[in-house]
Amino acid sequence: MPRLATSFNKAGFIQTFHSNPAATTVLHSDPHASATTAEIVAGLLAPHPTISPKFFYDALGSTLFEAICALPEYYPTRTEAAIFDAVLPQIAASVGLGTTLIDLGAGNCAKAARLFPLIQPAQYVPVDISVDHMHDALDRLQQCFPSIAMTGLGLDFSTSLDLPDLVGLEKRLFFYPGSSIGNFVPAEAVAFLQRLRAACSEDGGLLIGIDLLKEKALLDAAYDDGLGVTAAFNRNILLHVNHLIGANFDVRDWRHLGYFNSAKSRVEMHLEARRDLNVQWPGSQRHFAQGERIHTENSYKYSRDACIELLAKAGFGNVKIWTDERQWYALIHAGAV
Repeated sequence: MPRLATSFNKAGFIQTFHSNPAATTVLHSDPHASATTAEIVAGLLAPHPTISPKFFYDALGSTLFEAICALPEYYPTRTEAAIFDAVLPQIAASVGLGTTLIDLGAGNCAKAARLFPLIQPAQYVPVDISVDHMHDALDRLQQCFPSIAMTGLGLDFSTSLDLPDLVGLEKRLFFYPGSSIGNFVPAEAVAFLQRLRAACSEDGGLLIGIDLLKEKALLDAAYDDGLGVTAAFNRNILLHVNHLIGANFDVRDWRHLGYFNSAKSRVEMHLEARRDLNVQWPGSQRHFAQGERIHTENSYKYSRDACIELLAKAGFGNVKIWTDERQWYALIHAGAV
């Protein structure tokens, strides 16, 4: 095993490097605990309390999400994978060779790895808020593809995208699978995609997965599975918040809710208080009445035309769309325009 060390670089990242110069580099932002605490506390004290879904992904949350992806009710992962299997050569022809592949919300990096043999990226840049989870995945991946330069970034890309100098500028291809764009309300989704467009040169682009509208029963089951894995994933956010801000949430006090809101074209996830209770953290607290909810996630669903409109507003065009036979899900490659 190579030795590891860390240092701060000029961009404000912490660099983890190996004694073996050919090994993966992992950078993560110098943590700002006060900003994280302020964001979480503001959400908890809001009239309609919220916790951002980005806080799902501590080590346990990332593992639980991988389990969700294997559930029979959770169609997005297997549907997206089937589209890749069917049209991967077409996708490769569209995106081209030698890209700087920037994988947003990379997790275990498995989705991007499927692209490697055909698109042969010059550099692979996985980005994830869960650094330890990504670090282990990258170490394994580097052994399989030693010729690809790999630079992992541990950062929260939901509100800003400040890429360090180690990330190549040419032919940037942002890879955003898994329908994660649905976590943003539409106006925020446009702003997010505009940041990606600003980080692209004219030869850049986007390969994105977007979940399409379908019947309510399928959506309800996908976000409230019979085994209760999604419920555990949702409640685990409270344990993560306890760790981050010193709160005293008890997961046994909270019920998972996941359902499709047809009026807003989105799945919503909430945690509902089972009884009247007080939650405390250093410097403050909140009383929750029985039945009061914390909103933890949205997952917007789009029509095909709405997908094209969303990308156009952000500055992406020349859209190519691949879907499954049932029109449940779309993989889209769009170029910077």
